[in-house]
Amino acid sequence: MEQEIKPAASEKRILGFAPNVFFLGLVSFLTDISSEIIFTLVPLFLANVLGATTTVIGFVGGLSDSTEAVFKIFSGYLSDKINRCKSLALFGYGFSALAKPFMLLANSWGIVTGVRFADRVGKGVRSSPRDALIANSVEPHERGRSFGLHKAMDSLGATLGLGIAAAVIYFTQSGSLTLEVETYKTLVWWGIIPAFLAVLVLAVFVKEKRRPQTTSLKSEKVRFNFRNLFLGMDSRFKLFLLVMFLFTLGNSSDYFVILRAQDMGVSVLAISLMLVVFNITYTLVSLPAGMLSDKIGRRKVIAMGWLFYALVYLGFAVTQNQIGIWILFGCYGLYYGIVEGVAKAFVADMIPSDKRGTAYGLYQGVVGLTLLPASLIAGILWDRVGSAAPFYFGAVLALLAVIGLLVFIKEPPKKIPTVS
Repeated sequence: MEQEIKPAASEKRILGFAPNVFFLGLVSFLTDISSEIIFTLVPLFLANVLGATTTVIGFVGGLSDSTEAVFKIFSGYLSDKINRCKSLALFGYGFSALAKPFMLLANSWGIVTGVRFADRVGKGVRSSPRDALIANSVEPHERGRSFGLHKAMDSLGATLGLGIAAAVIYFTQSGSLTLEVETYKTLVWWGIIPAFLAVLVLAVFVKEKRRPQTTSLKSEKVRFNFRNLFLGMDSRFKLFLLVMFLFTLGNSSDYFVILRAQDMGVSVLAISLMLVVFNITYTLVSLPAGMLSDKIGRRKVIAMGWLFYALVYLGFAVTQNQIGIWILFGCYGLYYGIVEGVAKAFVADMIPSDKRGTAYGLYQGVVGLTLLPASLIAGILWDRVGSAAPFYFGAVLALLAVIGLLVFIKEPPKKIPTVS
């Protein structure tokens, strides 16, 4: 029989959090500094430097996320079977770090796609085991605040990374409306170092949290069987995946938010500063949202976040001035802060410890795989209808997802029975 992992009571806490939660947050902090410096302005690099169309940009963004999703499913399943989350996470972070320097060689959208593919493979391998490691390191009543801290540190890293990017842009091309190739190469050089520091922190400071296992389970061969992925999964979790699919179909790549700002005449420097505002609000809201979900339930908080998302997307569709764009970027960060960490805690509430890696793989897999058609739809709507069309589409689907969440999914109990 599988047993729920009991976090060690003797562990010395860091700022009131389990050591693994803190250090995995630091790993994400460093990784996001790197990723935001290198990859956030990829849509502008594709459009301004390489001359790619909006449909191609949507394809690159969607394919990257879908690649990540496939590997999240496999790595989550594998982490449950071999009972080793840290090893898979370490491989994933290391693979992404090795891929990033190749952006210095990108001179076509095909090469950009290849580098993004490799980076997303790394993220796909690491994400589900890392989230399972966080969930397994804390008690059920502190999952919301633990995932909230992780997302806050993640977005804080993104904020710092975008601040560095803004400084580089200011000193290289200042108020230019389009991104220049030499500026982008400078950004890549700045982004490489924190990626490798993150791998070092993970290797040295994060400790594996393994489930107790019987001898028969330890000797069991690892064989991936798609039909067995949902065995032992709560029916609420399956319904949640369906609702997430509906929501994500209208939640295309954030590339389009950046392109919308440029479409309104915003300079590259101003866009990078808007993204700083986005990540500041994301950082400030993540932990309070997680703590709120521990008190009133995850479902209500997620529904509130999705309603806010619908309003923000409507704003992107109708705004006619740059001040409105600034406000909307800040509000977009609020949506992320409210939902991202809470949704992962919601998954942990519905799934026993021996299935969490698989569950996170399925959850993130559904989200990532749906982003490819979502981004293609957004690109086609942009090219054929207008730049506001993808945002109207996303707002409508978000409202439908809220209805599905509140009508069909009940809040799970705080404690999950173990699976025999």
